Amino acid sequence: MRHGSTPTTGAVLPGRAPGLHLSDQGRAQAEAAAARIAELERPPVAVYASPLERAVETARPIAAALGQRVRVAKGLLECDFGDWTGAKLAALRRRREWRQVQHLPSTFAFPGGESFAAMQHRIVGTIDELARRHLGDAFVCVSHADPIKAAVAAAAGVPLDLFQRLVVSPCSVTALVRGPGASHVLCVNTTSTLAELALS
Repeated sequence: MRHGSTPTTGAVLPGRAPGLHLSDQGRAQAEAAAARIAELERPPVAVYASPLERAVETARPIAAALGQRVRVAKGLLECDFGDWTGAKLAALRRRREWRQVQHLPSTFAFPGGESFAAMQHRIVGTIDELARRHLGDAFVCVSHADPIKAAVAAAAGVPLDLFQRLVVSPCSVTALVRGPGASHVLCVNTTSTLAELALS
Protein backbone atom coordinates (compact mmCIF):
# COMPACT_ATOMS: atom_id res chain seq x y z
CA MET A 1 0.00 0.00 0.00
CA ARG A 2 1.02 3.59 -0.50
CA HIS A 3 1.81 5.75 2.52
CA GLY A 4 -0.76 8.27 3.70
CA SER A 5 -1.02 11.91 2.73
CA THR A 6 1.67 14.41 3.74
CA PRO A 7 1.63 18.22 3.74
CA THR A 8 3.25 18.19 0.27
CA THR A 9 1.29 15.40 -1.43
CA GLY A 10 0.39 16.40 -4.99
CA ALA A 11 2.51 19.57 -4.89
CA VAL A 12 6.14 18.53 -4.43
CA LEU A 13 8.31 15.60 -5.53
CA PRO A 14 9.82 14.74 -2.13
CA GLY A 15 11.63 11.61 -3.24
CA ARG A 16 13.97 10.26 -0.59
CA ALA A 17 14.49 13.52 1.28
CA PRO A 18 14.21 12.86 5.03
CA GLY A 19 11.92 14.62 7.45
CA LEU A 20 8.58 14.40 5.65
CA HIS A 21 5.87 13.14 7.99
CA LEU A 22 2.20 12.27 7.61
CA SER A 23 -0.34 15.07 7.83
CA ASP A 24 -3.35 14.77 10.14
CA GLN A 25 -5.27 13.46 7.13
CA GLY A 26 -2.52 10.92 6.46
CA ARG A 27 -2.59 9.64 10.02
CA ALA A 28 -6.38 9.22 9.81
CA GLN A 29 -5.98 7.38 6.50
CA ALA A 30 -3.43 5.02 8.06
CA GLU A 31 -5.72 4.25 11.01
CA ALA A 32 -8.62 3.53 8.64
CA ALA A 33 -6.43 1.30 6.47
CA ALA A 34 -5.25 -0.58 9.54
CA ALA A 35 -8.84 -1.32 10.55
CA ARG A 36 -9.67 -2.59 7.05
CA ILE A 37 -6.60 -4.81 6.85
CA ALA A 38 -7.22 -6.24 10.33
CA GLU A 39 -10.66 -7.42 9.15
CA LEU A 40 -9.21 -9.77 6.53
CA GLU A 41 -10.20 -13.39 7.01
CA ARG A 42 -6.52 -14.37 6.85
CA PRO A 43 -4.65 -11.40 8.31
CA PRO A 44 -1.15 -10.61 7.03
CA VAL A 45 1.68 -12.22 8.96
CA ALA A 46 4.19 -9.39 8.54
CA VAL A 47 4.34 -5.65 7.89
CA TYR A 48 7.20 -4.06 5.94
CA ALA A 49 7.83 -0.40 5.18
CA SER A 50 10.12 1.79 3.15
CA PRO A 51 12.67 3.45 5.45
CA LEU A 52 11.17 6.92 4.86
CA GLU A 53 9.24 8.42 7.78
CA ARG A 54 5.92 8.73 5.96
CA ALA A 55 5.94 5.01 5.13
CA VAL A 56 6.96 3.87 8.61
CA GLU A 57 4.31 6.12 10.18
CA THR A 58 1.68 4.56 7.89
CA ALA A 59 2.83 1.06 8.74
CA ARG A 60 2.75 1.50 12.53
CA PRO A 61 -1.04 1.39 13.07
CA ILE A 62 -1.30 -1.52 10.64
CA ALA A 63 1.34 -3.47 12.53
CA ALA A 64 -0.32 -2.63 15.86
CA ALA A 65 -3.72 -3.81 14.60
CA LEU A 66 -2.15 -7.10 13.50
CA GLY A 67 -0.01 -7.62 16.59
CA GLN A 68 3.11 -7.32 14.45
CA ARG A 69 6.14 -5.03 14.35
CA VAL A 70 7.18 -2.82 11.45
CA ARG A 71 10.11 -4.25 9.53
CA VAL A 72 12.03 -1.81 7.34
CA ALA A 73 12.86 -3.01 3.82
CA LYS A 74 15.16 -0.74 1.83
CA GLY A 75 13.93 -2.20 -1.46
CA LEU A 76 10.54 -0.52 -0.86
CA LEU A 77 12.10 2.96 -1.06
CA GLU A 78 10.74 5.71 -3.26
CA CYS A 79 12.42 6.18 -6.62
CA ASP A 80 15.63 8.19 -6.30
CA PHE A 81 14.68 11.39 -8.12
CA GLY A 82 18.21 12.76 -7.86
CA ASP A 83 18.43 16.44 -8.80
CA TRP A 84 14.63 16.64 -9.06
CA THR A 85 14.17 15.81 -5.35
CA GLY A 86 12.13 18.47 -3.59
CA ALA A 87 11.06 20.23 -6.79
CA LYS A 88 7.52 21.54 -7.20
CA LEU A 89 5.47 19.39 -9.56
CA ALA A 90 4.11 22.47 -11.33
CA ALA A 91 7.66 23.45 -12.30
CA LEU A 92 8.60 19.91 -13.33
CA ARG A 93 5.60 19.67 -15.65
CA ARG A 94 7.04 22.57 -17.65
CA ARG A 95 10.37 20.81 -18.23
CA ARG A 96 11.16 19.37 -21.64
CA GLU A 97 11.89 15.95 -20.05
CA TRP A 98 8.43 15.70 -18.45
CA ARG A 99 6.90 14.22 -21.61
CA GLN A 100 9.54 11.46 -21.57
CA VAL A 101 8.82 10.78 -17.88
CA GLN A 102 5.12 10.37 -18.67
CA HIS A 103 5.21 8.59 -22.06
CA LEU A 104 8.60 6.86 -22.34
CA PRO A 105 9.63 6.26 -18.72
CA SER A 106 11.58 3.11 -19.62
CA THR A 107 14.13 5.35 -21.35
CA PHE A 108 14.46 7.90 -18.54
CA ALA A 109 16.89 8.18 -15.64
CA PHE A 110 16.61 11.07 -13.20
CA PRO A 111 19.71 13.29 -13.30
CA GLY A 112 21.86 12.17 -10.39
CA GLY A 113 19.28 9.52 -9.47
CA GLU A 114 17.63 6.27 -10.51
CA SER A 115 16.04 5.12 -13.74
CA PHE A 116 12.47 3.87 -13.81
CA ALA A 117 13.73 0.52 -15.08
CA ALA A 118 16.10 0.16 -12.12
CA MET A 119 13.31 1.14 -9.74
CA GLN A 120 11.02 -1.52 -11.20
CA HIS A 121 13.73 -4.17 -10.98
CA ARG A 122 14.35 -3.24 -7.34
CA ILE A 123 10.71 -3.24 -6.18
CA VAL A 124 9.82 -6.47 -8.01
CA GLY A 125 12.91 -8.18 -6.61
CA THR A 126 12.00 -7.06 -3.10
CA ILE A 127 8.42 -8.28 -3.38
CA ASP A 128 9.57 -11.61 -4.81
CA GLU A 129 12.05 -12.07 -1.96
CA LEU A 130 9.38 -11.32 0.66
CA ALA A 131 6.90 -13.62 -1.11
CA ARG A 132 9.42 -16.46 -0.86
CA ARG A 133 9.97 -15.66 2.81
CA HIS A 134 6.21 -15.75 3.52
CA LEU A 135 5.17 -18.43 1.06
CA GLY A 136 1.44 -19.10 1.35
CA ASP A 137 0.78 -16.11 3.60
CA ALA A 138 -0.18 -12.49 3.08
CA PHE A 139 2.08 -9.63 4.11
CA VAL A 140 1.89 -5.85 3.88
CA CYS A 141 4.42 -3.58 2.16
CA VAL A 142 4.09 0.17 2.65
CA SER A 143 5.82 1.93 -0.21
CA HIS A 144 5.35 4.86 -2.63
CA ALA A 145 3.25 5.57 -5.71
CA ASP A 146 5.79 5.04 -8.50
CA PRO A 147 7.30 1.80 -7.14
CA ILE A 148 3.80 0.39 -6.56
CA LYS A 149 2.69 1.30 -10.08
CA ALA A 150 5.85 -0.29 -11.49
CA ALA A 151 5.22 -3.48 -9.50
CA VAL A 152 1.63 -3.66 -10.76
CA ALA A 153 2.77 -3.19 -14.34
CA ALA A 154 5.28 -6.02 -13.98
CA ALA A 155 2.72 -8.34 -12.37
CA ALA A 156 0.14 -7.62 -15.08
CA GLY A 157 2.64 -7.91 -17.94
CA VAL A 158 2.12 -4.26 -18.87
CA PRO A 159 5.10 -2.46 -20.48
CA LEU A 160 6.84 0.01 -18.18
CA ASP A 161 6.11 2.76 -20.70
CA LEU A 162 2.41 2.45 -19.79
CA PHE A 163 2.79 2.38 -16.01
CA GLN A 164 2.02 6.10 -15.65
CA ARG A 165 -1.57 5.30 -16.66
CA LEU A 166 -2.07 3.67 -13.27
CA VAL A 167 -3.24 5.66 -10.25
CA VAL A 168 -2.17 4.85 -6.70
CA SER A 169 -3.74 7.20 -4.15
CA PRO A 170 -2.47 7.87 -0.62
CA CYS A 171 -3.16 4.93 1.70
CA SER A 172 -4.75 2.89 -1.09
CA VAL A 173 -4.31 -0.87 -1.13
CA THR A 174 -3.02 -2.76 -4.14
CA ALA A 175 -3.10 -6.54 -3.82
CA LEU A 176 -0.87 -8.91 -5.76
CA VAL A 177 -0.57 -12.69 -5.66
CA ARG A 178 2.91 -13.97 -6.43
CA GLY A 179 3.48 -17.64 -7.17
CA PRO A 180 5.82 -19.94 -9.05
CA GLY A 181 5.71 -18.74 -12.64
CA ALA A 182 2.57 -16.64 -12.15
CA SER A 183 1.44 -13.28 -10.85
CA HIS A 184 -2.07 -11.95 -10.41
CA VAL A 185 -3.37 -8.46 -9.68
CA LEU A 186 -6.34 -8.69 -7.32
CA CYS A 187 -6.98 -4.96 -7.01
CA VAL A 188 -5.31 -1.59 -7.54
CA ASN A 189 -5.84 1.69 -5.67
CA THR A 190 -8.68 0.49 -3.46
CA THR A 191 -9.73 2.53 -0.46
CA SER A 192 -12.91 0.57 0.30
CA THR A 193 -13.61 -2.79 1.88
CA LEU A 194 -11.05 -5.57 1.46
CA ALA A 195 -13.50 -8.41 2.06
CA GLU A 196 -13.26 -9.45 -1.59
CA LEU A 197 -9.54 -10.23 -1.20
CA ALA A 198 -10.02 -13.61 0.48
CA LEU A 199 -7.23 -15.84 -0.80
CA SER A 200 -8.38 -19.13 -2.29
